[in-house]
Amino acid sequence: MTTQYKSLGEVSTAKKNQRSIEEIKVEIQDLYQNDDRPWVIGYSGGKDSTTALQLIWSALKELPISVRKKSVYVLSSDTLVETPIIVDYINSNLERINNAAKAQEMPIQAHKVFPDISDSFWVNLLGRGYPAPSNRFRWCTDRLKINPANAFIKQKVTEFGEVIMVLGVRRSESATRSQVMSLYRIKGTILSRHSSLLGAYVYTPIEAFTTDDVWTYLLQTENPWGADNRQLLAMYRSADAGECPLVVDKNTESCGNSRFGCWICTVVSKDKAMEAMIDNGSEWLEPLLDLRDQLAKTQKPEEKPKFRDYRRRHGQVSFKTGTSQTIPGPYKLSFRKEFLRKLLEAQVEVNQNAPPGEKNVLIHEAELLEIRRIWLREAGDWEDTVSEIVRDVLGKELTIDEDEVFRFDSKDGAILKEVCKEYEVPPSLLAQLLEVERSVHGLKRRTSVHQRIASVMEREWRSESIVIADHKKRTNK
Repeated sequence: MTTQYKSLGEVSTAKKNQRSIEEIKVEIQDLYQNDDRPWVIGYSGGKDSTTALQLIWSALKELPISVRKKSVYVLSSDTLVETPIIVDYINSNLERINNAAKAQEMPIQAHKVFPDISDSFWVNLLGRGYPAPSNRFRWCTDRLKINPANAFIKQKVTEFGEVIMVLGVRRSESATRSQVMSLYRIKGTILSRHSSLLGAYVYTPIEAFTTDDVWTYLLQTENPWGADNRQLLAMYRSADAGECPLVVDKNTESCGNSRFGCWICTVVSKDKAMEAMIDNGSEWLEPLLDLRDQLAKTQKPEEKPKFRDYRRRHGQVSFKTGTSQTIPGPYKLSFRKEFLRKLLEAQVEVNQNAPPGEKNVLIHEAELLEIRRIWLREAGDWEDTVSEIVRDVLGKELTIDEDEVFRFDSKDGAILKEVCKEYEVPPSLLAQLLEVERSVHGLKRRTSVHQRIASVMEREWRSESIVIADHKKRTNK
């Protein structure tokens, strides 16, 4: 497919700073009518994305209804660990956007995307034992933000051939942002190529805005979907925060040190936004800040041996160069069980103290079921600890598939643990062997079973002390 661009001319940053809102709206109208490519507007609920969406809305509303044929998708990403106040605010706005668009005959549809349950924060951290994210191992951004948003965009590319993404990003936010925006700009147009998605192009209508420009526009212009921008300003003031934009590639800076975003984020040294919200009257959020700080402590070098396994997730042991110190692997199952209980207790406490009518879910039942499955099949948690914790803390039963193969009750689990103890077999070894059998259960051809059993047996199953002693003997260290 050959793309034809209407020449809107290159505009220098200096000139763009001098452009009026009306000139920007004309640019938006021209670009909208130029072709049939649908638009996807990244909406995080923050000031920049709200400004971009308001500008688009206002510009398109001035066009005749007969011209407003091309779809505009408003895309919001929920990581499932967003700060509850922000979740409520965004949900309310998405509902307003859809209702107002219908009433005003606007071609705008708001959508919310979520990570796959198997990719969610708690399934990875509590289920698989991934360590808390850090600058060196930020495993969360791809799984929670980039992949869900990109899946939606790819779907639209498949459907329409190409799409234009509208992002509320500004050059003045950082030097890195400005360089990236310049790098992918298509000469002679106002569009940029997407850094990784074929068929996706990027339009940044507020790239020359300063922070003052953004707030001036929001406070002097009526919100077209009926929200109160003064409420947004109040949230920023109470949180002393920036915003987490819709992240669609690794060139987009996910979050700064003071931002709205994931309440459990340990990439930052302190969650200043959460602390500010608590100081400004939202004391009911304190359990979340406490949990976040507890998780952050597990990243300290001196604390890691207490919480992390000596084996990596692939079952092997790695040593720090020139030493007999093991490189920490995933969180120990004992820590994960303890933290899950604290998480559910925090959920109960938050809902007891939250404003009337609010129900906050810190971890969803689908995540609990996936964690339960992983613990059973990878770690030998035959006592079904997840169900026990949910029962103790929430006073409810998980909805478990009764047809599940190799489903053990607490009595079965106790017997299996005794057998493992008698024959000095790690419960996780037996669990993984059972998982191999489960995976081929009912198949006529079981050609891969021996190879998979060998793969399990090749993992390191000796105790940490024996592994370290053997390493010292072999390396004389």
